[in-house]
Parts: sequence; structure tokens; C-alpha cells
Amino acid sequence: MSQIRAAITGVQGYVPDYVLTNDELATIVDTSDEWITTRTGIRERRILKGDNMGTSFMVAEALRGLMKKTDTDPDDVELVICATVTGDSIFPDTANVACYKAGINNAFGFDVSAACSGFLYALTVGAKFIEAGQHKKVIVVGADKMSSIIDYTDRTTCVIFGDGCGAVMLEPTTDGTGFMDYRHYGDGSGEEHLYLVAGGSRRPATVDTVMAREHFVRQNGRPVFKAAVKGMSDVVLEVMERNGLTTDTVNWLVPHQANIRIIQTVSKMVDFPLDKVMVNIERYGNTTAGTLPLCLWDYEPRLRKGDNLILTAFGGGFTWGALYLKWSYDPAPASPPEI
Repeated sequence: MSQIRAAITGVQGYVPDYVLTNDELATIVDTSDEWITTRTGIRERRILKGDNMGTSFMVAEALRGLMKKTDTDPDDVELVICATVTGDSIFPDTANVACYKAGINNAFGFDVSAACSGFLYALTVGAKFIEAGQHKKVIVVGADKMSSIIDYTDRTTCVIFGDGCGAVMLEPTTDGTGFMDYRHYGDGSGEEHLYLVAGGSRRPATVDTVMAREHFVRQNGRPVFKAAVKGMSDVVLEVMERNGLTTDTVNWLVPHQANIRIIQTVSKMVDFPLDKVMVNIERYGNTTAGTLPLCLWDYEPRLRKGDNLILTAFGGGFTWGALYLKWSYDPAPASPPEI
């Protein structure tokens, strides 16, 4: 009997309408388009605006779009896993709230919190439900409303992050494509370099924590850069060696979109030409758990069945890993022009 693997059978993204450009940011903090672009590669990012608009809004939009795109009945979806660090609230979980909004009534859902590695970890969890034969339709989402935890008086962080969401459908396959291997790592000592001071059980929200602006992302850029480059480079090379892959046999490297300099350095260290590296950071910035599925969404028309992809991410905590998959479908034919 052929081995059952989890395959991505559809991908959908959602980004908010509002575009926050570098020039607009330069009116808020001491920066410029040239300064931001040179150091990060980001030209614009999307921001979710509106009253009572949380991450679940973006997730529900992506779920609806994915089900329509894959011609999936909402009642056939069995599980939704949402990777996020910006859930609507501490509980209930964002996955279940978004399922309700999207009309998915027969699925259970839960959130995964692993910062920028969240989508990668959630993919692995979702794949195991498929491989075990427990479910046939699992949706994995990466989504973050980073604007809700960013200090727009801190130019070291506010220029980097944006809001966005992407979702993939996982289904079983026996045709030799799908998820092949993964390696994930964690190092809690990295907590001091990329973190939120307050808002959890160790330091609950108070008037003092709010006044001290302790509910916004804080980052020590240099150690995060070094750890991200080493972590992603090492784990990509490890997965390639474990599976007998070379840069000639891997069609695409899909890195977390944290910073163009990180992407370029990882590409160089694993000897990948940049024309085989997915990059869209200039359009969306760092959407945390949303970057990898948004890359797949943007590059979907260029993917072919059987293509070898390696996804890699690094996040606060520290968390990092890589996942090797064989793409499972060809792009849909282009629709004829309307007459």
C-alpha cells in the first residue's frame, strides 16, 4: 500500500486594504523610505483598520476564499489550526472564532503560538492528523495583526511589521508528493531578545504596564539577526542532507520574510541563487506567522506538481525549523478574458 502523505491542495491569502508606505511612516517617526528600504527591503505593509477588527477577521476571509477556490463544502472541513501571536483575545481561540464567522460548523480548531515559526509548526501538526488517517480535510492558517502590538513611536520595530494572513488546505495523497520531512528546534534563552514584556500570566496587564508601553514588541536586532541566519541556514542544510537534496534539485527555498538582509544571507550560506528564493517582503513587511503562506499564495502560479520546496522560519522564543515538501498540483489554467 502506498504511503499516505499530507499534501497542500490549495492556498489562499488575505491582506487588508490599507497600505502603509515608507513615506507615511516617515511622517510618524524619524526615518525615510531610503533608510527603511536599504535596511529591511520593505517598501509598504498592510494594516487592518476598523472597530472590533481582530485577527479572526483576516482568518475568516482567508478561509472563505480557500474553500471557494478549492470547491470545498464548509461542512467537510474537519480541523482548522491557526498559527498566531495576536489572537483576538487570550481565549477563546482565534481558530474557532474564525470557523464560526466562515460558516465552518463541523470542525474543531485551535491556535498555535510560536511567533514567526508558527505556521511551520502548525503545518507539521496538521500533516500528522492527515498521515494518521484521522482527517481528510485540514486547513492550516498563519495570521497576525502585528499592528496591534507595535509601538509606532519605535522606529526599530514599526517599520518592519505588517498585518496579513494565508491559509492552505491539507488533504491525503498517495502519489508521491506532499510533506516529506521536517526538523524543528527551540531555545528559550532567546526570550530576552524578542518579546512582549507584559500581558501574560507572569506580568499581567495593569495601569502601570500600559503606561510603561510594555505591551508592544521589543527586539534586540543584532542577536536576533545572527540567530536567525544561523538557525535557518543550519536547519535547511540539515533537511537537505537528510533527504539527499542539492540546490540543483530543490526548486524553491521559502524563507520567513523577516528582513531582506536575513533572506540574502541565508540564501548565500545555503548556496541558493536568489532567483530560486521566494521574496515578497517589499509588499507586506513581516507578517509573522503570515509570511510563509503569503509567499506560497503569491508564487502559486509559478509552482508545478513535483517541485521540491523547503520552507524555513525563525521566530521569537527562539523557535526555528524547516519543512521539505513536494508540491502537489499544477496551477489552474488562466481564465479567458471577458468579452
